Amino acid sequence: MAEPLRQLVLVLGDQLDLDAAAFDGFDPTQDAVWMAEVAEESTHVWSSQPRIAVFLAAMRHFAVALRQSGRPLHYRRLDEATTRESLAAQLQADIATLQPQALVLTRPGDWRVLQALQAVATKAGLPLVLREDRHFFTTPADFAAHARGRKGLRMEYFYRELRKRFGVLMDAGQPLGGDWNYDAENREAFGPAGPGFDLPQPPRFEPDALTREAISLVRERFGSHPGRLDSFAWPLTRAQALQALDAFVRERLPLFGPYQDAIWPGEPWLYHAQLSAALNLKLLTPHEVVAAAEAEVRAGRVPIASGEGFIRQILGWREYVRGIYWTRMPAYAEGNALDARHDLPGWYWTGDTDMACLRDAITQTLDHGYAHHIQRLMVTGLFALLYGVEPAQVHAWYLSVYVDAVEWVELPNTLGMSQYADGGLMASKPYIASGKYISRQSPLCGSCRYRPEERVGERACPFTTLYWDFLLRHEQRFADHPRLALQVRGVARVGDAERERIRTQAVAIRAGR
Repeated sequence: MAEPLRQLVLVLGDQLDLDAAAFDGFDPTQDAVWMAEVAEESTHVWSSQPRIAVFLAAMRHFAVALRQSGRPLHYRRLDEATTRESLAAQLQADIATLQPQALVLTRPGDWRVLQALQAVATKAGLPLVLREDRHFFTTPADFAAHARGRKGLRMEYFYRELRKRFGVLMDAGQPLGGDWNYDAENREAFGPAGPGFDLPQPPRFEPDALTREAISLVRERFGSHPGRLDSFAWPLTRAQALQALDAFVRERLPLFGPYQDAIWPGEPWLYHAQLSAALNLKLLTPHEVVAAAEAEVRAGRVPIASGEGFIRQILGWREYVRGIYWTRMPAYAEGNALDARHDLPGWYWTGDTDMACLRDAITQTLDHGYAHHIQRLMVTGLFALLYGVEPAQVHAWYLSVYVDAVEWVELPNTLGMSQYADGGLMASKPYIASGKYISRQSPLCGSCRYRPEERVGERACPFTTLYWDFLLRHEQRFADHPRLALQVRGVARVGDAERERIRTQAVAIRAGR
């Protein structure tokens, strides 16, 4: 009879790192690794086909790396007849077979998953050793210490602390270049000619046999789910992720800053990194990403505004939203400060809308499982906020459709930054704008049937109508808000008859008329 396992190391689909803390002290003669593909992780929200394929293919490639490293692996595939529907059910069944003396786990990226696995361990009478994820610069305890005693939480202050603590873009104790933040230089739009024909494209990683097998399984098992797989070419291994990082810092980072808020139809990547999925799967570490960007700045090959703007997203924003998540869950997920109750429009799942900017962003999302941050915040997210969609439904959509969506990063970005559902804990104001903002950042309004400068009438842009409706609905709430009061004061100049026209048109938009 085989000796019982000392430890069963649990590896989840977003923990594809051979150096993860869960492997500390791993002994291949006494320990083993456990991984499982289960249907629930694709159905608890109706995940898109690109998102499912990224996780399954990356997991299968990581399984190869684990075996090559000599670590015994118990891997359950989704297409095996005996595979259970959930991680909890599969782990419970495998504990009965493998008889480990303890379970070891790096902190997951999803509160739901952590609770489920802890419940299995408790039921089995086994200790679950939870190790902090050193993939990040900080821990939830670090963020809790930062947040203690503060009335509000602002990323900028946390970011500056981390710049100092880790010596990133610092020079003799002062920020490199003299300023902490170069946002004012990073808000350009493309001219009428667009980004140009020489726009560098990120590397494509054509599916190998293992990836093609995963794609085939997704099409067979999840063919009714949204999204398409025809252009699937994501980095799925450590080597591919490093290649993608190198290409970004050399070819696109120099112009990332000025054009990070720009939108151009038919160009999904522009100067963005396309690294978030690899980072969130743990194929890359934020430390090496930040170091690579900083090296380019110090070498003079990347302007400080571009380098700092990108590093702020990794060292600042990414660490900040994770801190919010782990110090505020599970109550954070229930936030609905603006009492938004409408259902998400069905065309969010198809792109079938005559609003050009939303059609472009959603079609791109379904094609690639990707949209850059301004499309998420100021197109799809902005419309949902102005429309008054229930935040939980917005959260479920974002978690479903994007290949980089893991709940620790997606939930605070959606509920806090995009939908203001936490009442201002995370963002200093609701990010609201009329259709004029989109017109400034892209040429899409020129091909749209709606006019962004009109708020009522047959050709009024729904963004503009709903923007004014939002201000009317929340006039009292934000009348004295330090960052929104100026916009609210504009409502005071709107007469009763015009207010009624705005409200009537907003009702018609929500009714699909």
